[in-house]
Amino acid sequence: MKDQSALLAVAALLLLNACTIVSTTPTPPVAIETPAAPTSLVPMLKPTDWNALTGWAEDDILPAWDAFLRSCAVLKNQPLWGETCIQAAAMRGQNSAILRKFFESRFVPHQVLNSDGSDNGLITGYYEPLLKGSRKQSKRYRYPLYSTPDELLVVDLSEVYPELKNMRLRGRLQGRKIIPYYSRSDIASNPAPLQGRELLWVDDEIDLFFLQIQGSGRVQLENGEVVRVGYSEQNGHPYKSIGKLLVERGELPLEKASMQGIRAWGQRNPHKLGELLRQNSSFVFFREVPTAVPGPLGSLGVPLTAGRSLAVDPRAVPQGAPVFLATTWPNTDKQLYRLMVAQDTGGAIKGNVRADFFWGFGIEAAEQAGKMKQAGKMWVLMPTGYVPEAQIRRN
Repeated sequence: MKDQSALLAVAALLLLNACTIVSTTPTPPVAIETPAAPTSLVPMLKPTDWNALTGWAEDDILPAWDAFLRSCAVLKNQPLWGETCIQAAAMRGQNSAILRKFFESRFVPHQVLNSDGSDNGLITGYYEPLLKGSRKQSKRYRYPLYSTPDELLVVDLSEVYPELKNMRLRGRLQGRKIIPYYSRSDIASNPAPLQGRELLWVDDEIDLFFLQIQGSGRVQLENGEVVRVGYSEQNGHPYKSIGKLLVERGELPLEKASMQGIRAWGQRNPHKLGELLRQNSSFVFFREVPTAVPGPLGSLGVPLTAGRSLAVDPRAVPQGAPVFLATTWPNTDKQLYRLMVAQDTGGAIKGNVRADFFWGFGIEAAEQAGKMKQAGKMWVLMPTGYVPEAQIRRN
């Protein structure tokens, strides 16, 4: 294992150094879960005052407060957040008005800006789906959920270059070379390398595809038992939107390119569905999660809260931080102002003003998440004394 670790470190260095020169080799690079140019996304958090947060005074703080306390289970060990989390724990049982004053006296709102200085971005939604499945393969249950394969290598680049925090290389060894891990198309064509890693089997291919996009869900087995599954790893290939692809191909109008629209298209075109799904090379591996957990686990490692947890790009928005969101309800122009908490990430969530709204579990959550594609603005609430990284670099 020591030799393998050394090989990985050297390989990562060579791959990163290769980014600064013109490559002449036809060998593809190891798949990266984030864009190849990490400097293209510059965190831009602009301090402002509470008056800038339209709708702040009307939101009920209590549901977000409980979500923030869950974040504190992780944040309390960080110097910036330790004292704030101790004070927050002592505020349990207070009403919304008092909790609002707590935020206003101990936090500074920072508006999130894009790298071009604009403040608008895309807000989408996700949820926890329910699938039908079995622990055994059968004619009905023939689509497998896989656990993480042993041969999948994950290299944390921050161990080599600290400035590449939140970037990882994923691949597999072929001899003494690290090459990209199998894509979705590779796995569909030849599942043999994953034989024995089947966690569960489900009855619907597109339900399984959407489960991979959501990152977590529940599977009801034949005997009535419900198993909760959560994200374990990813193959390292970039996410590609099949909804956007259907629009580009003229198969769906833009207004129908929702989860519901894609599902309906798949039902009308079963002979085309497999080819479409393989266009998204990203592939997610799962693990079983205890059913006693009150919600699916986000990337922060704490249970998500329906209607209050947000998936963000961690290169722009600090994980665990409260985020005030100004957007509209799905597929409407009705204003939605809400205090959220950044507790998750996602393969498609790339950019400063970019977020995924967690709607929870059930039919209504699926409906709202499937049609949510709204414009929005975001403010991150940071403890008093926080200095944005960009300002630190200038000083």
